[in-house]
Amino acid sequence: MTTDPIPPSGAWRPGADPGRRRFATVHQNRPFQLEQGGHLAEIVVAYETWGTLDSSASNAVLVLHALTGDSHAHGPAGPGHPHNGWWDDMIGPGRPLDTDRFFVVCPNVLGGCQGTTGPSAPDPTSDGRPYGGSFPVVTIRDQVRVEELLARELGILRWKAVVGGSMGGMRALEWAVTFPFQVETAIVMAVGAAATAEQIALCAIQNRAIRNDPRWRGGHYYDVDPGDGPHEGMGIARRIGQISYRSELELHQRFGRDPQGSENPMQGGRYAIESYLDYHAERLARRFDANTYIVLSEAMNHHDVGRGRGGVAEALRRVRADVVVAGIDSDRLYPLRLQEELCELLPSQPTLRVIPSLFGHDAFLIEAEAVGRIINAALAP
Repeated sequence: MTTDPIPPSGAWRPGADPGRRRFATVHQNRPFQLEQGGHLAEIVVAYETWGTLDSSASNAVLVLHALTGDSHAHGPAGPGHPHNGWWDDMIGPGRPLDTDRFFVVCPNVLGGCQGTTGPSAPDPTSDGRPYGGSFPVVTIRDQVRVEELLARELGILRWKAVVGGSMGGMRALEWAVTFPFQVETAIVMAVGAAATAEQIALCAIQNRAIRNDPRWRGGHYYDVDPGDGPHEGMGIARRIGQISYRSELELHQRFGRDPQGSENPMQGGRYAIESYLDYHAERLARRFDANTYIVLSEAMNHHDVGRGRGGVAEALRRVRADVVVAGIDSDRLYPLRLQEELCELLPSQPTLRVIPSLFGHDAFLIEAEAVGRIINAALAP
């Protein structure tokens, strides 16, 4: 990693190179009421598209990113995009999300930090300063409502498919429940119908680490010098998360008890696993935002399709889409029992597609061949 000081935030800010992002103002001139009672005066969504929308607007596929993803699901690194697309193997001509067949849309989520309205975005009610710690609580349902406004802006009344894993899977499921007649197929991976106690606990600890960093400053840190932002707190959060995203066996086989290079752990050096966690902590701090980490983690904790709908079973009875449910056999964060519950309660009672992998929860991002087979089968002509 570079030795340059870590910036206070890795958020994309207005005036920076937009890369392949497009922007849509999907709500303005009146308050957008949020589920938990707050509101936003204006909402801008950053999104990217690939392929061509057909004349009947019937070939659109919505791809939904996970916690630290963004709209750049496909394409090379370059100005505006420090890394290759996070799902590059899935999108493009001849790939599972075939851009010769489909018009693929990937938005940055509400509360995100890569161009969509979130804590790092200018607050139009306060002379354009970032919302910071004043950004209101948002839920998965709020995010899906904003995505539905984007669909209208793009002239899409019904999605051929909505696809996502982890937090993206939460939104794919919520789409199928909230807008049952606007989704033909939902591909829901590595998630459950509601956040579990353990998932909430892990997110709560991560958010506590950020909030306890004295450089977090109550969420108002965007104007500080490089090196003076809350990267230590977010680094601890990422280390905790990274352990939960991978399987114990993978970490054992990759790192075991090996030292990092010539370092001696018995004399103050690091084990290889510590170096791995350090790398991911710094990498995230340079491309993400601490406030967004908190806002989106809390949205994931609030995930419950049954809230206010008579419970999970009653909520899932609303679904009219063909639903494909996939899980990962080594996922300790979202274990297979959660996907099995979905399959039992969905009206179509789909067969659970199990992805065999050593990589744990992250397998939906890594196991391109297995994930590709699932998508291909779901979207076969």
